[in-house]
Amino acid sequence: MPRQLMKGNEALMKSAILSGCRAFYGYPITPASEITEAAAVYMPQVGGVFLQAESEVAAINMLYGGSSAGIRCMTASSGPGISLMQEGVSYMAGAELPCVIADITRGGPGVGNIAAEQSDYHQVVKGGGNGNYRTLVLAPYSAQEMVDLTAWAFDLADRYRNPVVVLADGFVGQMMEPVEFPQCAVLPPSPDWAVAGNAETRPNFITSLHMDPHALEEHNNHLESKYRMAERQETRAEEWLTEDAEIVLVGYGIVARILKAVTAEARAEGIRVGLLRPITLYPFPISAFQTTADRARLFVVVEMSNGQLVEDVRLALNGTRPVEFLGRTGGNVPPHRELLDFVRKKAAEIGAIRVSQKEQMAYV
Repeated sequence: MPRQLMKGNEALMKSAILSGCRAFYGYPITPASEITEAAAVYMPQVGGVFLQAESEVAAINMLYGGSSAGIRCMTASSGPGISLMQEGVSYMAGAELPCVIADITRGGPGVGNIAAEQSDYHQVVKGGGNGNYRTLVLAPYSAQEMVDLTAWAFDLADRYRNPVVVLADGFVGQMMEPVEFPQCAVLPPSPDWAVAGNAETRPNFITSLHMDPHALEEHNNHLESKYRMAERQETRAEEWLTEDAEIVLVGYGIVARILKAVTAEARAEGIRVGLLRPITLYPFPISAFQTTADRARLFVVVEMSNGQLVEDVRLALNGTRPVEFLGRTGGNVPPHRELLDFVRKKAAEIGAIRVSQKEQMAYV
């Protein structure tokens, strides 16, 4: 299939349809609205259902019904709308209903503004609803990864019977880049646990209500076993030039792209810098950080927030290495020059060993 130039938001929706998504329930909100618009255009063309709900609360509860019927379905929103969905997300996790939720993050708190930010991390990664549940969270940093990780999100949702969130900042959702889609679309059969409104599926009973304390504890333990399995099998991270790095830069989304450029420029100056980009925010790629810590002397976490990802980095390293933090909020992007100057300063402070002149030339 030829490459196509499009926004990350539209690429995500096209990937969802190719992945077998046949129902979309949503309410428009900047900077995620193009996903809803694309769903309105493309979903009817494949015999799917598009419904603009009256609110985000309605949308997530419609998703509950669509998933119960065994349909691959999704919604999309941004910070304030995701906040309204949290009760429904908890219900779906409790009822073991798979779905995909795209969160194209904007500035907060409250209504905030429509500029890109990364302040939804705690809400999504830690679980904003009640009870003992988690959502699996994937963090694309390009339009191509909006395609690839959305396809993976639907597979993970079905495999673990759990909501999966594609968490992208507004820059990744709005930027236009060439993307490639897989050649073949898929349409998985209805799962055997679904309620299809016929005699065969009448015995199926989907609920998150367990009145007996022992039954609810058993259910919680079952959910926890799924999350532990995901932690063992589904972590993913990109490591770039970390083999000999003394300073490791950490970021996701648009920030990681800036950090990659900073890494290349710092290398060209002879500073041993690498990039570690978590792709799965939950399950968090702890082992990648621990392995890198065997060689690195300092980690620098950069976020478009007051500091949320940095907490998981510190937990993963467990005090074995110092962790510095740089953050911007309000929709401001960490400036490239400011980050490079910070790396130079820290390299001088720790007396970082310089790479050879030959190695430097590879990054000029």
